[in-house]
Amino acid sequence: MNDLDPNMLIALAAFAGYLLGSIPWGLVLTRMAGLGDIRKIGSGNIGATNVLRTGHKFLAFLTLILDASKSAVAALIFIQFNEVAGIVAGFAAVLGHNFSIWLKFQGGKGVATSLGAILMVSWPVGVLTCCAWLLIAGTFRFSSAASMGSLAAAPVITWWFSGNTTIMIMTAGLAVLSMVRHKENIVRLVRGQETRIGQKKDKTE
Repeated sequence: MNDLDPNMLIALAAFAGYLLGSIPWGLVLTRMAGLGDIRKIGSGNIGATNVLRTGHKFLAFLTLILDASKSAVAALIFIQFNEVAGIVAGFAAVLGHNFSIWLKFQGGKGVATSLGAILMVSWPVGVLTCCAWLLIAGTFRFSSAASMGSLAAAPVITWWFSGNTTIMIMTAGLAVLSMVRHKENIVRLVRGQETRIGQKKDKTE
């Protein structure tokens, strides 16, 4: 693969990352457990937060890990060839999670998958972004605000920590994508209708 044309390598990274990210682990795991279609429960999303609404904490934890791993594995495979290929693969995996080909281009909101990609391309930035999520969530008790706020902070963290322009572009793209996917949450936050972490009908993931 080292002999591949650079443009072909980037295209392959995008394609493979998207397909890997498209695997809807939340839906797969809940169906395997006999819990039916996760899209008909709670918020209808396929992420770990909605899986948690089934009452199966282990399945929710496994979904979180697998969703994060999709982008991390994609980035890890292609970053062996060059940094840009790894970043493209990780970002494409987030797109796959959010707009899965297996779910008629529907999907989750990509928070765990975004964090997995960031952790793989720059683990210090990833760790600090996770810390930002915990800080915002602990302060305001809104998962959606923590998700958007931490990903919005990621480009700033990248600039402060390494100044890597390529990773800054990636994290900025993930931040914008997160806000687009959380548009309904933004409306509820503005109206004071968003549910807090721990409440019954939290619809943030």
